[in-house]
Amino acid sequence: MTHASIPDTVTFDIAPAAGGEPWRIFLYRPPGEAPEGGWPVMYYLDANAVAGTAADIMRVQAAWPLATGIGWGVMVGIGYPVDGAYDGVRRSWDLAPPPGQAYPPFTPDGPEVRTGGADHFLAFIEDELKPEIACRVPVDPARQAILGHSFGGLFVLHTLFRKPEAFSRWIAASPAVWWEGGGVVKAAEEFIAAGRAANGRALLIVGEYEQALAPFQVGAEDEAKRVAAFEDSRIVDNTRIMAERLATVKEFGADYVLLPGETHMSVLPASLNLAIRFAFSLKP
Repeated sequence: MTHASIPDTVTFDIAPAAGGEPWRIFLYRPPGEAPEGGWPVMYYLDANAVAGTAADIMRVQAAWPLATGIGWGVMVGIGYPVDGAYDGVRRSWDLAPPPGQAYPPFTPDGPEVRTGGADHFLAFIEDELKPEIACRVPVDPARQAILGHSFGGLFVLHTLFRKPEAFSRWIAASPAVWWEGGGVVKAAEEFIAAGRAANGRALLIVGEYEQALAPFQVGAEDEAKRVAAFEDSRIVDNTRIMAERLATVKEFGADYVLLPGETHMSVLPASLNLAIRFAFSLKP
């Protein structure tokens, strides 16, 4: 398959030093010389789905800083060497916190789906990917952000509670707080009870139609199933409550945004725009 190039973005694969399947990295570098101290940087997940959108948002808005409030920055998208927008099997393992569980295959002939590899994925980002990026482009280690959506949002929260010094801006869009019994809620409560300080500020985002039917979903064949899923996950409520929890963390701050008109899938590109503004604001 022929792939269209993404403006100002290089793509390369990197495998873990200990062996295993590689990740595909989408590295966006701003034009011109880096500022003293290096560029701010945002790592984002599900890059196969949104790398082009990320590059377009940055190159259009950062070029007009007094109109947008956004400055130039490096963006590091983490994806997989696949043609589609997602690799569901690897994504499930990488982004879900331990201990994890086993689930039936997505397709009849597919592999078993496992969760629980978030700590392995975090170790790859911290110990291998970040040094690789620092060798390729000057970055400011004090201004590093991370964005994830759904399972990715869950990973962002897990990382915050596991390694709060890793980033200074934390963006969790539609985080799967409820996943596997809501273990991340317990992690949040333990983190707060321990009185640990976190680095920077968090932004939690969710769509209006993640806990209620969108107009085009009313009367659909899967309406009852969808409503039951809303009641089980309560993504809007859980995202707001998590933001309220994070606002109590010492030396930290948290913002909550409810995006009107967005569903669980459509919230991703809208969240990317907010995340770039949050990560690369002229007044951090």
